[in-house]
Parts: sequence; C-alpha cells; structure tokens
Amino acid sequence: MSERSPISPRSPRAALEPEQVPPPPRRSDVARSPLVVFGNAVITFIILVMLATGGVYIYGKQALEAPGPLQEDKVVNIPARAGKGDIAEVLQREGVIDANRWVFLGAVFALKAAQDLKPGEYLFQKNANLRDVIGTIVDGKVVQHSITIPEGLTSEQIVARLSENDIFTGSIREMPREGTLLPETYKFPRGTSREQVIQRMQREQKRVLADIWERRSGEVPVRTPEQLVTLASIVEKETGRADERSRVAAVFANRLQKKMKLQSDPTIIYGLVGGKGTLGRPIKRSEIQQPSPYNTYVVDGLPPGPIANPGRASLEATANPARTRDLFFVADGTGGHTFTETYDAHQKNVAKLRAIEKAAQNDAVEPPEEQPQAAPVAPAGDGNSTAGAVAPRQAPAKQQRPRNPPARQGAAQPSGTPVAQ
Repeated sequence: MSERSPISPRSPRAALEPEQVPPPPRRSDVARSPLVVFGNAVITFIILVMLATGGVYIYGKQALEAPGPLQEDKVVNIPARAGKGDIAEVLQREGVIDANRWVFLGAVFALKAAQDLKPGEYLFQKNANLRDVIGTIVDGKVVQHSITIPEGLTSEQIVARLSENDIFTGSIREMPREGTLLPETYKFPRGTSREQVIQRMQREQKRVLADIWERRSGEVPVRTPEQLVTLASIVEKETGRADERSRVAAVFANRLQKKMKLQSDPTIIYGLVGGKGTLGRPIKRSEIQQPSPYNTYVVDGLPPGPIANPGRASLEATANPARTRDLFFVADGTGGHTFTETYDAHQKNVAKLRAIEKAAQNDAVEPPEEQPQAAPVAPAGDGNSTAGAVAPRQAPAKQQRPRNPPARQGAAQPSGTPVAQ
C-alpha cells in the first residue's frame, strides 16, 4: 500500500477556496495599440454625434412644420437693414413666431437663408409654420397695395393724390406733362418711391398709346399720337359713359374734318385753371369768348395739348370713332346725351333740356308762405354767350337740391345755344 500524505484539517470556507488562483489573461498587444484606442474613441464620438444630429433633426423638423401662433392673417413690416436678430424680434413681438427666437435663428441657418432675408411688408397666414414664414421673407412676397387713378384727372391732380398716399416715399422732381400718365389700377409695395410710380404710369401710357395708334382708323383727323391723346382727353372730360365715348369722339372728328370749332366746355375750364382741373363754379358768359389757347370756342382745331390724362377706353374710342355724321350733342336730362346732325334738330334738343331743367327747378323750390318770390337775378356777365350753356341764375330763397338734377350739356355747342356747367 502506498503512503498517502496526511490530511491536514481545513475549515469549510478554506475547503471551498481554490488552492491556486489562475493569473489574469494578458492583454493583446493589438488591443494596447494607440491606433486602436484612438479608433474606438472616434467611433464612439461619431455614434454620439449621429445620435445628437438625429435628435436635432427630429426636433428641428417638428419646429419647422408645427403650426405657428398666429390666430389670424397678419401684415408685418420688416424694416430695411434689419439683421437676423432684429427680424426674429419683430416676428416674435408681432406674434408670428413663438417666444424662442433661437429656434428661428437656427431654422434660418438650417435652411441656408441667412443672406436671403429681405425687408418689406409681408402677409403671414394664420398658423403659418416657421418654414412658411422664412420662405415668405426669402421669396420677397411683399404685400402689394392697389391704387386706382381715375380717368380724366390732370397730372397735377394725380401728383397730389400720390403725395397724399403714405405707402409711397420721396417726392416728385418734376411735374409730368399733361396726358403722359395712364389712369389705371396699379399695385405697388409699401415704400415705393413716388418717382417710380410716375415712371411706371408713363411707361404704361407709351405702351398703350403705341398699340392703339397702330390700330387707329384711317379716317381719324389727327396726324400724331400726341394729337390723338389731346382729342381723347376732350372726349374723356365730355362723357363718362362707356356707350357714348365713340359717338362723342365721332362728333369731334366730324367737326375737325369740316373745319368747325370743337366748342368744348372742358377746354374753357382748362384754359382758366390749368392743371387744377376744376373750376368750382359754372362758366360765365364772359369766359366763353375769353381768349385762351385752350378755349375751343375761340381757337380752330385742337388745343395745344391735352386737358387731362385720358384712359384706355377714351383713347380707343378716339382712335376708332363711331361712323356717324353727328355734329352736335347735348345732355338729355337723364345722364346721357342726344346727338344730332343738324343745327335745327340740336336747337330742339336744347329746348327740351331747358324744359327739364325748369321743371326740376320748380319742383325743388318751396313757394313762400305770404309774399310772392322775387324774380331771380342773373349773375355778372357780358350777356354774349356763344357756347352751349348759360351760367345758372341765382337761386331763390329756400331752394332745395333736386333729387335728380339734369346732366350738364355736352360740348360741341353751336353759337347762340345755352351752356350748362
């Protein structure tokens, strides 16, 4: 029998412990390489950046697409030379964007719009999201203000209207020549200079006039586009009814062909007040024969220039007048005119108008309770009217305005007929 080593007594805890602990494994030389350590760090960093970028992208997309705080459409003015921070402050103050302006600045950077933000007046839609807000400013979709210039105004009257309109800036250096502006409805952004407005109206007038001149009737007795504008300005001032323009133009064209004086009341007024446009009172008898280059009761043919700025419709009507032999027209008492070829027929129409006027005046005057009314007194004048209307007499006491006063007589009145203003 072999001898065994004596068993030494051990405690239970010692019996459970291994007699010899194995040494820890040695690290690989590759794992201890600085390149591996650096590579692991780079990969870890890239993963963190990707996670952060993904989070920012998701947050940014939500911020760009989320409905904005505007409760209704709103117009906001971005001042000139405003920086990104200033724009953010304006939008925040006006309630277009949320209180966090840094989100706006971050969105501008993300959309690469930092250099494309434009000043101006913008309309932001209700609940416009951040992307739409920035897109509106980048695209320069400024609010366009409509301004309507009525037909028949003089250049001085048009300049006065532009000067009173606060959406325009600057002043007009020189008064535009009469007849060179096209009355129309235009749209301009706030801040447009008044000089630019005038230049645009002049360009439009040249374009429209050139087109109409090319399509004019060969029977129109004018030799230049400027003469066409002059005649059209008289037509413009004589009637505002679209269905009468070409017929009024025919009367003046026929008169020019027959070497008859045009005898247009508005030319008298322009000779008296010029660009102010309105006389503010009836024409006096003495003024009908008052010498003036514009008084077509005195001068032959056309006046030296336009008496207003005619619109497109009057230019068209003058370039292509109705084919009639009318030489006279007078108001018919209903807002229109009656046209005739002969002086005798015209006189009868004038008599009808006088009867209508007299009836309207009688209906408008209240008779006195006790004493009869004194006879009306004629205003000052020389009594030698050769135009179409007599200056109205002084109204009796307690005169009331008639409900439908008869319209003013038209131009082209023969000598000896009454004139109405």
